[in-house]
Amino acid sequence: MNFNDLEAINFSKLLGMVSDVSLVIGPNGVIEDVSTGQDTMATLGCQGWLGKRWVDTVTTESKKKIEDLLTVKNETQGLLWRHVNHPMPSGGEAAIQYITVPLKANKLLAVGRNLERLAELQRRLVETQQSMERDFLRLRHIEARYRVLFETSPEAVFMVDAQSFRLIEANAGAQSLFKDAGKRLVGRDFRECFAPDSQGEIQSLLRTALATGRIEMCSATLLGASVPLTASATVFRQEGGAQFLVRLTQRETSAASHLTLDASLVLSQSMEHFPDGWLLTDTAGIVKSVNEEGMALLGVTAASQVVGQSLEGWLIRGAVDWGVLNTSLKQQKPVRNFATEIRTLAGMTLPVEISGAYLTKPEPLYVMFVRDLNRRSQLTSPAAQALPNPFADLSQLVGRRPIKDIVGDTVDTIERMCIEAALELTHNNRASAAEMLGLSRQSLYVKLRKFEISSENDLDLDASI
Repeated sequence: MNFNDLEAINFSKLLGMVSDVSLVIGPNGVIEDVSTGQDTMATLGCQGWLGKRWVDTVTTESKKKIEDLLTVKNETQGLLWRHVNHPMPSGGEAAIQYITVPLKANKLLAVGRNLERLAELQRRLVETQQSMERDFLRLRHIEARYRVLFETSPEAVFMVDAQSFRLIEANAGAQSLFKDAGKRLVGRDFRECFAPDSQGEIQSLLRTALATGRIEMCSATLLGASVPLTASATVFRQEGGAQFLVRLTQRETSAASHLTLDASLVLSQSMEHFPDGWLLTDTAGIVKSVNEEGMALLGVTAASQVVGQSLEGWLIRGAVDWGVLNTSLKQQKPVRNFATEIRTLAGMTLPVEISGAYLTKPEPLYVMFVRDLNRRSQLTSPAAQALPNPFADLSQLVGRRPIKDIVGDTVDTIERMCIEAALELTHNNRASAAEMLGLSRQSLYVKLRKFEISSENDLDLDASI
C-alpha cells in the first residue's frame, strides 16, 4: 500500500483510532511527541512524558522491554507487542501494550493499547470462575446430604418420571420392600409394581398430585402381596421436567390398631381446639407440640416458631419456674394452677396459670395446660370484683397505734404469706422457694424460724439433733 498521499492530519486521526497512545521517540530514546486517543488516558499523565526518556516513564521490571522496543530496525520482519507498566500519579500502575515502527531520521513511532479493559475482563472472568466453583461445591454438599437422607430413610421412596411413569430411582427401603437386591426396579413402569386392582388408584394418585401440586395419598396393594400400603405422592420439577416423589408405608389392619388410631385422632383434634393453651414437651423442656390457643398466648403465628425451642425461654423467671415445674413433674406429681408469667414473641408480659402432668408412653413427656389469667379476671362477675380490701381494717388502727407498728405488722403478714405460698408451689423445696423469692437459703431459714413456719422435714431434723 502507498500512503504517500495521506496527509499528516488524516494520518494522526487514523493513528488515534487504532491506538490508545502514540509516542514519537527520538534517536536518543527521548519522547518528542505524545498523542492519546482516549479520555481515560489523561489520568495516566501522558503529556508529562514530553522531553523524558521513554525508559524513565515505566516501572523497573519494564525497562528491559523498552530497550528491546528501541532496538527495532527496518529489516525486522515481525513486530512484537510488548507489555509494559507505567506508574500513575495517583498511585498504582497502568498496563499498556506497545509495538514500535521505525521512522525517518532514526526516529521511532510507538503505538500503544490500553490493557485496562482486558485486565478488568480477566478479573471478572476469575471472579466468575471462583463463584462457579463455590456453587459447584455447594451443590455437591447438597447432593451428598440428599443421598444420605434418601438411602437411610426407613420408608420405601421412589423417584418417578411424570410423563412415562418410569422409575428413575429407588432407595434401599424400596429395594428391601420388593426384595429386589439386583436393582431391577429402575426403568420399570411404576404402575406395574402394584396389583391389577390397585394400578388405577396409583395412576389417579399421580395425576391428581400433578394437577394440584399438593401431597396426595391413597391405599394400594403391591403385586403378589395381600396387605395394603399407604402411598403418598408429591410433584417437583427439574430440568428434565416434572417428577414424582412417592413414599410407601405399612398400614396396620387389626381392629385394635384402628381403635387406637381413632382414639389418638380424636384426642389430637380435641387438644388442637382446646380452649386453653396446650404444650407437649420432653423432660428437658423442649417443646414438641402446641395447639392454636397456645400459639395465640405466645403471640406466634406458626407452630414452627415454638416447636424445638425450650419452654424455659418463654417464662419470665426462666430457670426458676422451670426448675419448680420440672422437679414436681419428674416426681410424677401433678402441678395445678402454678402462677407465673410468660413473655410473648412481641416482648409483652402475660400472667398465666400452668397445670402439668407426666406422661410415660410412648416416651417420657410433659403435658402443660396454660390458662390466661387476664381473660379469667375479665370474666369475673362484678360482685366478685367488689370484694372488700383485706387491708381496709388498717385504717381503723390509725390514731390508736404508731404508724411504724402498723407498717411493721403489715410487712410481716405479707412476708409470711409470700413464704407460705412459695413453699406450697415448690412442695416444700426450700432451695427452689428461696430462688423464687429472691432470697438466699440462709435468709429463708432465718425467716422460717422468725415466723415459726415448720414442716415434717424440720421436725425430723430437730429430733435427730
